[in-house]
Amino acid sequence: QLNMAKKNESFLKEFKEGPLQFKPTYKFDLYSDVYDTSEKKRKPAWTDRILWKVKNPSEVESKEGEFPAEENLISVTLNNYTSHMSYGISDHKPVTGTFVLEMKPLLSDPLVVLNPEGEWSADHDVVVRYSTVSEFPSSSWDWIGLFQVTFRHVNDYVTYAWVEDDEIAFNAHSRQIYMSASEIPQTGGEFLLCYYSNNFQSIVGISEPFQV
Repeated sequence: QLNMAKKNESFLKEFKEGPLQFKPTYKFDLYSDVYDTSEKKRKPAWTDRILWKVKNPSEVESKEGEFPAEENLISVTLNNYTSHMSYGISDHKPVTGTFVLEMKPLLSDPLVVLNPEGEWSADHDVVVRYSTVSEFPSSSWDWIGLFQVTFRHVNDYVTYAWVEDDEIAFNAHSRQIYMSASEIPQTGGEFLLCYYSNNFQSIVGISEPFQV
C-alpha cells in the first residue's frame, strides 16, 4: 500500500526508505511473537515504516539567493533499519532507524580568525589576536572565551574577555585583547579560543587547539 501511495501521492514521491530486511511487524497476538490467531487472521504486513526526506536550503527559494542551487548542504545516510521483535505490549512491533547527518558549512571562510599570542601561562597576562571579515557586524557585547577542547556548550568557558572593554591594540588588519593571568588555569592543558557574537547569538570563530 505504501509503494502504491508513493506512486500516486506527489508529496510522498521524494521520501526515501531503507530496504525492508526484517519480518512484517503487524499483526501479532499480544505478548507474543505469533502472528494474528484471532478469527480475522490478518495477513502479516509491514505497517510500521520510517521514511525520510532532506529539505536542503538550496531547494528553498531565497530572495537574496544565498545558496547555490546545485549544492546540497545537508546529507543523510541510513546506517541501520530494523524491527524489535522482543517487544510484545502491542499488536505491532516497533521499528527504528539509525542515521548519520552531515552538514556542510554555509561559509567557506570563518567570520572571525583567532590566534593566541606567545606562550600562554598562568604566570602572566595573555593576549589574543583576532581579525574579522570586513562586513562582520560586531557588538560591544561580543566576547572571546577560553575553552577546553572537550567543551560541549557555549557556557563551558573557563574564562572570557570582552572584545571592547579588554582591547589593548588594533590596526587595519587585526585587534588584540588581553586575559588576566589570574583567570588562566594553573593545571594547564589543551584549549581553544572561541569568539561569541551577540548579534548571531552563537560562536562564529574557533582557534586551533593550543597548550597552556
